[in-house]
Amino acid sequence: MSFVLLHGLGADRRQPLELFGPVLDDDANVVAPDVRAHGGSSLIGDPADFDLDRLAEEVVSGVGDEGPVTLVGISMGAAIALRIALRGLLPVQRAVFVRPAFGDRSLPRNLHAFPVIGELLREYGPVVGAERFTRTEPYLRVAEASPLGAHGLLTQFRAADAATRAVRLVEIPRNRAFASDAELGALASRGIRSLVVGAPRDPVHPFELAERWAAGLGAEFARVPARDDGQAAQTAAMREVVGRFAR
Repeated sequence: MSFVLLHGLGADRRQPLELFGPVLDDDANVVAPDVRAHGGSSLIGDPADFDLDRLAEEVVSGVGDEGPVTLVGISMGAAIALRIALRGLLPVQRAVFVRPAFGDRSLPRNLHAFPVIGELLREYGPVVGAERFTRTEPYLRVAEASPLGAHGLLTQFRAADAATRAVRLVEIPRNRAFASDAELGALASRGIRSLVVGAPRDPVHPFELAERWAAGLGAEFARVPARDDGQAAQTAAMREVVGRFAR
């Protein structure tokens, strides 16, 4: 069994490797690519290059044909994993969608902060841009609900080459992960077993959206602790549920 691990927006391949690597079998074939304009990827390109389906195709081109695959995606990675599975781009046997953030609408309210960050990075750079961002409505709304969620948004300003790669934050949130709940249902009808992981009090990754993914997919659903109740507790819970599913 091969595992394809997909990171979140603004993160890189280390995110899923550090989170889930410890609970995967030592002899498993694990592939964790950097998505365009993330991590070690040298690609940036035009706005159209950040279409989720195009990103999914690029991820698949670097995976190869390794037989049955388990996809594990976090946030943006969950959306890319869903597009891979729905389109049959890899021989997917199982899929894990962790804290999904994308639904059936372009630029939903939970993702409003990212284009704001992208534009501030392009206009002011990371230092002044971050200071200005803390006075915006998207930041203040997230901070009120989740201080750790707000801290996570600020890390976007400190990411490698953040200003040069700001287009990713502007364009990727405009994508839809799926067109309708009926499209989600197509995954289970093809025999792909799936798990959705959600956490409460996470305004960027709404718990209700995770529940909707699980219901539409006919997937197993796991609720893990909120980040603001302790990151270590959430990490341990995610490792436990994903590790059990992977085994």
